[in-house]
Amino acid sequence: MTSKPEKTLETFPNPFADRDYHIHMEIPEFTCLCPKTGQPDFATLILDYIPDKKCIELKSLKLYIWSYRNEGVFHEAVTNKILDDLVAALEPRYIRLMARFYVRGGIFTNVVVDYQKKGWKPKPAIFLQEFNSQSNTRE
Repeated sequence: MTSKPEKTLETFPNPFADRDYHIHMEIPEFTCLCPKTGQPDFATLILDYIPDKKCIELKSLKLYIWSYRNEGVFHEAVTNKILDDLVAALEPRYIRLMARFYVRGGIFTNVVVDYQKKGWKPKPAIFLQEFNSQSNTRE
């Protein structure tokens, strides 16, 4: 059976809903069409979220992202629409989407949108020293 683009986002129960943890995804093959010229626009989408009760099912996310391939839409509009759809499907504690559009006419465009669930407070950030396994040194 072949897959086809879909606007449906499927979820599954968060296996650790009692814990804040960070899910990071990079989607390097996002495409849509410029609504002015019809030419393709290419972007890498960077999705970071802290789930609440649900997590996104990856195949449905892939098919959802694919559904924009033939749509004429401005960068700002598509980034906000994707975030709104993810918030509606996931109801996450926190989510951020960065769309890094490749150069067009000498201009790179990055659009960053986020959402934070009302009443959710992030824990303080902890920064750990990186360990470089190649040289056995700390950076």
